[in-house]
Formats: sequence, C-alpha cells, structure tokens
Amino acid sequence: MNGSIDLAAIRTRIAAQVVGRDRELDLVLAAVAAGRDLILEGPPGTSKSTLLRAITAEWGIPLVLVEGNADLTPSRLVGHHNPSRVLREDYSADNFVDGPLLEAMRVGGFLYVEEFNRAPEDTVDALLTAMAERVITVPRVGTVAARPTFRVVASMNPYDNVGTTRLSTSVHDRMCRLVVDYQDATAEREIVTRRAQPTPPRIVADAVAVTRATRDREDIRQGSSVRGAIDLALVVAQLCTMRGVTVPGGETVAPPRDLPTDYTTAFLDAMMVALSGRIHLDDTAFTTAEGILTEIWQDHFLLGPAAAEPG
Repeated sequence: MNGSIDLAAIRTRIAAQVVGRDRELDLVLAAVAAGRDLILEGPPGTSKSTLLRAITAEWGIPLVLVEGNADLTPSRLVGHHNPSRVLREDYSADNFVDGPLLEAMRVGGFLYVEEFNRAPEDTVDALLTAMAERVITVPRVGTVAARPTFRVVASMNPYDNVGTTRLSTSVHDRMCRLVVDYQDATAEREIVTRRAQPTPPRIVADAVAVTRATRDREDIRQGSSVRGAIDLALVVAQLCTMRGVTVPGGETVAPPRDLPTDYTTAFLDAMMVALSGRIHLDDTAFTTAEGILTEIWQDHFLLGPAAAEPG
C-alpha cells in the first residue's frame, strides 16, 4: 500500500465483484491506502465484509475476522499462553498463542472486528496502542511490530442498541468513519440475480420490492437486508416448483395487475418464512411481523397494481 500501487487498476478489478458500491469502494480504498484504520457504520447485509474481502484478496493479504461480543476479552483478542505448556515449561514466548490482533499484525492483514460496539471497553482499549503506534507489548513475550499493511477495520450497526456500548472519543480519534447504507433497487436486483441463480426476473423484482418495503415503515425499527430478498427469491422459486405454479414472465419491475393468485399466494407464504425473523418491530407497534408482512404483500400485489394507470 504505497505509491507504487496502481489504485485505479485495483479499483476497476474490485468494482467488477461488488455491486452498487462505487463511492464506498473509492473511500475505503483511499483510507486503507493512506494507512488509516476505519469504522464502517451501517445495517447488516450492506456488503461491508464483501468489500473488505475483495480488497484484501486483490492485495494478497489476509482478512482476520473477529466478532465483537461480551466474550471477546483482551486475552482472546491479543492472545494467551498455552495453559498446559505453562504448567510444564513456565511462561515463555514459545508457548504463547496469538490472538486475532497479533495474527493480523504479524502477517500484515486487516483485523476486521464485526459488531465493534458490542465488544467490552477494555478489549477495545487494547486496540488503541496497536492503532496509534503499530506495535504492542505483551508481558513475557515482548514487543510485536505490525507489518506495513496491517489495518484495523470495524463495523457497527447503528440500528442496534441492545448490548452495545458507546465508543470513546479516543477510539473515534484514531479511526476514520464511513456510513454504508443499503444499495439502490437496481443494485439489489443485480445482487439477488447473482446470488439466487437461476431465478426468474419476476421473482427477483418482487422479492427485492417487498424486502425494501420493510425498511420504509414506521412500525419497523430495522427492516430486512438484501439477504432476506435472496432467501425469499430462493424459497418462492422452490414453492412454485413444488406446487406446480407457473412463474409469470415479463420484464417489468412493477407487478402487473393480472398476476395469478397461486403465484401471489406462494409469495406470501414465502415472505413469512424468509422475512418474519429479519424485521424488528418498533416498540410502539401494535401488530406482529406476520401482520406487517401481509400488509406489505397487499400493497405490492393488490393495491399498487390496482392504482396503476391502465395499460
């Protein structure tokens, strides 16, 4: 990650793998090429890990993944001495087992911490020296210096407030921040088409539309990610095959007025399976996930086409 790297060529190759993330790809590439650590803030299913995997694969460096949670203690992050060997040999550098932080530092990889704000405060603090100085001192082991390509990249879900902690100003002062939102509808249809092959265009268009509708309701605190649309498309396709339902043709994104009832019924059934566990209702909602999904289904397949202009 120095001046000799052709970032424009790397960007072109990565862009062919990641759908609908041109701006985010530019900014992440610029930040990591400049030697900065980074927080990616956005809901699940917005291609954050896909983007990082593509970047590290292109650079030929590891992506070391760790999940932030209450069990991620400093010793699990940094590393620990092998207890059985300590009993036989006492403490030494030879019986120290690297945690993901030291592993990433030694190999010059990206340490990717998912759900960063779920990690305990003392664990997050263990990253401060590594980020600021690019070295960390471990008792009875010595000082470990990071290779030049080492970066800390963290992700956070801004909609999740259960079991999370507020990051300190010391952490924010050491990291750049990028907000990553959902892709647009065209990009999501392309993602579902790629991930749910072979699925007819009608199913893809309807799956993306109803999934995106879960993000626009006041009674839903957090809607489904594109993973829900992928699962929905796959389940609908299987249901239609099993029930002998003919999937309508046509290339229009909006549903036509004459969709067969057996198709729309299969779609409603599939929505209950694929989306009901992925939407999180607002505390003030006086209904169920199934009730909300039924309303979304009615809006998409019944009310929307009925309100459209004839022809």
